[in-house]
This record gives sequence, structure tokens and C-alpha cells, in this order.
Amino acid sequence: MSIFELITIFEMDRNQPPESINALLDFYQQKYITGEIDITYYRKIYHYLDRQGAISSHESA
Repeated sequence: MSIFELITIFEMDRNQPPESINALLDFYQQKYITGEIDITYYRKIYHYLDRQGAISSHESA
């Protein structure tokens, strides 16, 4: 899965584009937790989003 595929899946699922990179990360984490994304893909995209500055809503402030 690429970042572009993730955005497409987000848009199809939510009927709108992601409002932020943080929303995209949260969506991606949800897909991983429910078993829809393999750990190999998860790590790759997670690290990309993290390098872009994404912050999960699950992280404490």
C-alpha cells in the first residue's frame, strides 16, 4: 500500500479527503488494529506519516 492508496481508501470510506495528516494517521491506525493492514505495510506508512509530522490522537500530550 502506498500513501496515495491510503488517501484513496480514506476518501472512499469517509466520502471526503482527510482534513489533516493526523486524521490520516488515525484512520490508518484504525485499519491496522482491525486487521485490515499487514504489519509490514503499517510500519512503512506509519514511519512516512511520522516523518511528515503526523501525531496520533492516541498519543498523550
